[in-house]
Amino acid sequence: MSSTPTLNNALRPFWLKPARNRVLYGGRSSSKSWDAAGFAIFLAQRYKIRVVCTRQFQNRIADSVYALLKIQAERFGIADQFEFLESSIKHRTTGSEFMFYGIARNIGEIKSLESIDIAWHEECQLLTEEQWKIIDPTLRKQGSQHWMIFNPRFTSDFVYQRFVVNPPPDTVVRKINYDENPFLSDTILSVIKAAELEDRDSYEHIYCGVPLTDDARVIIKLSWIEAAIDAHIKLGFAAEGRSVVGFDVADDGDDKCANVHAHGSVALWCDEWKGQEDALLKSCSRTYAAAIARGAVIRYDSIGVGASAGSKFDELNVAQKRRVRYSKFNAGGAVHDPEGFYARDRMEKIKNKDFFSNIKSQTWWLVADRFRNTYDAIKTGAVYPADELISIAGDIPNLAKLKAELSTPRRDFDNNGRVKVESKKDLAKREVASPNLADAFVMCFAPEGTGQVKISQAALDKAMGR
Repeated sequence: MSSTPTLNNALRPFWLKPARNRVLYGGRSSSKSWDAAGFAIFLAQRYKIRVVCTRQFQNRIADSVYALLKIQAERFGIADQFEFLESSIKHRTTGSEFMFYGIARNIGEIKSLESIDIAWHEECQLLTEEQWKIIDPTLRKQGSQHWMIFNPRFTSDFVYQRFVVNPPPDTVVRKINYDENPFLSDTILSVIKAAELEDRDSYEHIYCGVPLTDDARVIIKLSWIEAAIDAHIKLGFAAEGRSVVGFDVADDGDDKCANVHAHGSVALWCDEWKGQEDALLKSCSRTYAAAIARGAVIRYDSIGVGASAGSKFDELNVAQKRRVRYSKFNAGGAVHDPEGFYARDRMEKIKNKDFFSNIKSQTWWLVADRFRNTYDAIKTGAVYPADELISIAGDIPNLAKLKAELSTPRRDFDNNGRVKVESKKDLAKREVASPNLADAFVMCFAPEGTGQVKISQAALDKAMGR
């Protein structure tokens, strides 16, 4: 048998590209762990490397990737080159060594390890931020690498947020599912097909690597958002109607500013940057330029620091002699059309003022309805008017982060039993950052008449030289 590993060709660029962090995630039966074991054996046969193989809980060696490494060495016909010891594996010639640890009970020992070349973190969806802050600096050797391999669990999990949604520099990220695994048997393929037919959502999570939202209380399901990617192309409706740039204004600390541009029912572009109170004019200028470039009006968050944004837009209109229109979005403000009716579950009708706590909750629910309609149209062929659907362009920047933020906030209730959106303070208790892109996104689809699209008359007169 050849001593050259037979690996998944689809993953060769992933393994060969230089990187500090290699992040390989996706659904089951995708060959992730098998390929990692094969590549690790390949390296150990040719170089002297020290590899620490971790997982969150490991009560015995059988719980580790020890067996995978041994099987791959046997498959490649080189098992006799290794010593398979009780708790480690060593290469007889190169001196390469594999060690195995459970993070939860042995993080102190992992922290004290020296001269590690590779830290292979298997099933690392349970890894916490606190553990990562200890483990990451342990790899001090020049060229050392982390291999992060996992099936996504929840969108809010630290590993998913840190390495998929917002990966650090010097990181390669690859999603792979069973449909890229050339080694699957007909038996498991039939099992997967049956799972798809039985429960689509469960199939997408287990075999397609779609993370779950934390619980049934989220306002917008991730599966709805996934269905809305390029929905305007799939369903044949155009980006037409009002062009809006939503502007979520950063308050303080680690908060960021965000823009999202939507044309009619289609979100086409987004942006995020650091810009605190002392940089409000700069952030407004950035938003203003984005609106001009896209022929859009601006809808901005008018709470806190954003309260002064309107005057900044006036200044910019005067300075540039333009008539860019803007409107306020006061998240805590009164609902739109309070005496109008909201159809709950398409059956029971209740007045807007009795169902929604504020305009923010009303807007999030209306956006959720559009996502649900789109999912329904994609999955069942149901027909809806374009203005009751929603689409996210597949090439929109920060797509993974936008999806995660939209699918994270939960529904909550005020003291009068009306629905509201989980607050930033409550999100922080769950160690979830402020959903800036999501808030800017939702503003784009706020009910018409929310705020007042306006330019002050004085600013208009100055802009026109009157």
